[in-house]
Amino acid sequence: MSQHVLVTGGAGFIGSHLIPKLVACGHRVRVLDSLSAQIHGTVPRDLEWLQGPGIEFIRGDVTVREDWQRALQGIDAIVHLAAETGTGQSMYEIARYNEVNSQGTALMFDVLGKLGEHQVKRVVLSSSRSIYGEGAYLHPTTGARAYPGARSAEQLREQRWDPVCSETGAALQLVATREDDLISPASIYAATKYAQEDLVRIGCQAMGLGYAILRLQNVYGERQSLNNPYTGILSIFSTKIRRDTQLPLFEDGEESRDFVHVDDVTDALLASVTVEKAPDTAINVGSGLATSVKEVASELSRAFGKTPNVAVTGQFRVGDIRHNYADIERLRTLLGLTPKVSLKEGLQRFAKWVSSQPLPEDQLEKANRELRERKLMN
Repeated sequence: MSQHVLVTGGAGFIGSHLIPKLVACGHRVRVLDSLSAQIHGTVPRDLEWLQGPGIEFIRGDVTVREDWQRALQGIDAIVHLAAETGTGQSMYEIARYNEVNSQGTALMFDVLGKLGEHQVKRVVLSSSRSIYGEGAYLHPTTGARAYPGARSAEQLREQRWDPVCSETGAALQLVATREDDLISPASIYAATKYAQEDLVRIGCQAMGLGYAILRLQNVYGERQSLNNPYTGILSIFSTKIRRDTQLPLFEDGEESRDFVHVDDVTDALLASVTVEKAPDTAINVGSGLATSVKEVASELSRAFGKTPNVAVTGQFRVGDIRHNYADIERLRTLLGLTPKVSLKEGLQRFAKWVSSQPLPEDQLEKANRELRERKLMN
């Protein structure tokens, strides 16, 4: 059945892949996006696709009541992508992250509740794996699931990278994190994403709306922002590879993430909108595989046809996690999806697209300097 879908933050990376899929399925789409300079650059470019058939674009801000009032008229479903992203920057831009992520979501429900008559039936939230903090481990002797807390600055300065049992000091065994595992945000960004989750769950239950909360792992792929030095490790690495400069790896380079291609992510978002029965729960969206930063840096270099040139720096950022990868059983059972794009294929596609783009300025040192000035990085 055709629906009228509002996609907040839809002019960004994920939206640029989701919206064509929605339109191809016969849905009409309204996009609400502020075109943030940090993401789109001072002069936004390559947005002609927003003028395509079946797409209506509103330049507006999720923190502005009047923009929500305009955007929600006549809408059947909401895909809420709009958010400030980036662990490091969130630790000193605290009020802005809270305003956009937490308050922006609260304002959505406030406006929706005061519209009187509306036809919204479902809300899909793009959340983050960061809400788990360090994620799940097994105790080496008891086999019990363990959830280590955030690593302290002192621990990181001493290069004690891996979480250990708080009682015995024994090394813990990493396992896939399930949706019912402990929630333990380790950064302001993560805290605001979890606040969004609670707002969506409670707001939808109170209003009788179906919902889905998708906890995205490290999303990458064609059309992700190459201008934002505060998020997107593959974008940062790709710029350095093209400039033939060394790739600096934090800690010992063995920290791992679950890298998932944007095509698999947008398939999950599309299914969350269209599946007959709303999941009404949180769902991990990832590849289900843990890949070290060193490994992904080397594989990306090879995708560009370059010999890997990496350097382990021992540097760290307060708020970063060591490991996390997703248990994706709910993705399979509730949405009927299994990730299709392998890391090798995805990186090759990403490298091919990046090579067609203007060479960005390398802004990593600028971002790192801001962290060091605030004693959030060694």
